[in-house]
Amino acid sequence: MSDGYYEPGERRATRVRDLFGAIAGRYDLLNDLQSFGLHRAWKRRLVRLTAAGPGRRALDVCCGTGDVTLALAATGAEVVGVDFSEPMLSVARRRKPPAARARFLQADALDLPFPDACFDAVTISYGLRNLADIPAGLRELWRVARPGGRVLVLDFGKPANRFWRALYFAYLNGVVPVLGRLFSGNAPAYAYIIESLRHYPAQAGVSALFQELGVARVDVHELLGGIMSIHVAWKPGTGPA
Repeated sequence: MSDGYYEPGERRATRVRDLFGAIAGRYDLLNDLQSFGLHRAWKRRLVRLTAAGPGRRALDVCCGTGDVTLALAATGAEVVGVDFSEPMLSVARRRKPPAARARFLQADALDLPFPDACFDAVTISYGLRNLADIPAGLRELWRVARPGGRVLVLDFGKPANRFWRALYFAYLNGVVPVLGRLFSGNAPAYAYIIESLRHYPAQAGVSALFQELGVARVDVHELLGGIMSIHVAWKPGTGPA
């Protein structure tokens, strides 16, 4: 199935913005359906790995409807969630509890409106794969992280086991678009996942890109046999561990 949304090059950002604008209202429901609710556990693990808490500042890039932003705020950290899709941000703002120390703003992940070295933790969940320039996106996340801080990436992975990888790709290619058609009326938006994943560097490639940035250390946490992964990269210097 042609996804209708994946497009390399300069038009990538426009097509991705169109995609998320189209599915914002059903985004959370489809996440639950296609992951059998597991995405919630994976996001909780991501938040634990940030070491966020009172006195810390966190940035959640490509925040979507705010799951990770609000979970980070629940730790007591001061959090900013950014996304370039205003329909997604509208959902996130409606979900925000009045007392949460979180704010949402529209911004481009490739040109973040923050000075250098101002966040203790920077997260991006299911967003790096969608950027028009993945290395540039990582450099921008790295730029705004403080020395001693962490940059964390949660995204789809490519399992090392060939059988598991083939089964997983078949699910993404065959079942997920059907769920998209049934529950959002938009099969092409969910066919986009497998097409974008084919072009994504995944576990090994993202680790290599982090190494080029001069990380102090990078860990890769494989989830469910590698169908998802969390990268945790530490920025050299003195600061929060």
